[in-house]
Amino acid sequence: MKGVPKTAMVLAAGLGQRMRPLTDNLPKPLVPVRGRPMLDTILDRLEDLGVAKVVVNTFYLGEMIEQHIAGRKAPAVVFSREEDLLETGGGIRKALPLLGEEAFLALNGDVCWLDGHTPALRRLVAAWDPEKMDALLLLHPTAFALGYEGNGDYVMTPDGRLRRRREREVAPFIYAGIQILHPRLFEGTAEGSFSLNELYDKAQEAERLWGIRHDGEWYHVGTPESLREVEDALHHFGRSSAQT
Repeated sequence: MKGVPKTAMVLAAGLGQRMRPLTDNLPKPLVPVRGRPMLDTILDRLEDLGVAKVVVNTFYLGEMIEQHIAGRKAPAVVFSREEDLLETGGGIRKALPLLGEEAFLALNGDVCWLDGHTPALRRLVAAWDPEKMDALLLLHPTAFALGYEGNGDYVMTPDGRLRRRREREVAPFIYAGIQILHPRLFEGTAEGSFSLNELYDKAQEAERLWGIRHDGEWYHVGTPESLREVEDALHHFGRSSAQT
């Protein structure tokens, strides 16, 4: 597919505290959904898209993640090891030298979804416009996000511009943990721990924060209870989360 980013990043450094006891001795990205670790499914989809190199950041039980991926041939995986937990923004900033100077995909290491008619990653790539965007987020309707109990994240205009949910407002969309970012979004940031939300707000102010609506299913795997709900839902669909 034309325009596919050469690199991607998978955020796999989190502690997975809400998933305990499943994550007492297992990093959350390796928790299986219908028998397959979420991280494997993500890497499979990046391979199918044609991404050549994936950076995986690690912190909690990072050795287990590295050992798990060791035998994988494609895509090529390199690791960004964190001595301190850097959150989403700080983790990506640290990995920028490995990601290159062009736009890249970034996915949460515990994201679980089913594609619609066209795979979500392909839809993101097709929608990406570096002339007007610094960040392009995949969004899912708040009301149909299985396992999610919050008030949403964003309001989206018909052309795809995003505005963050205001206090006491219920937003129609949540961020689905899948995005395309340009390195220039990180210009002026300092080393250390910070959230990507700071950069989303910066991009929103500059009118360079955009989104597209996911047209398939999306699941929030946040607790052991929600994991059971997700597996029941996938069983209803009669296919695993790795299938499209």
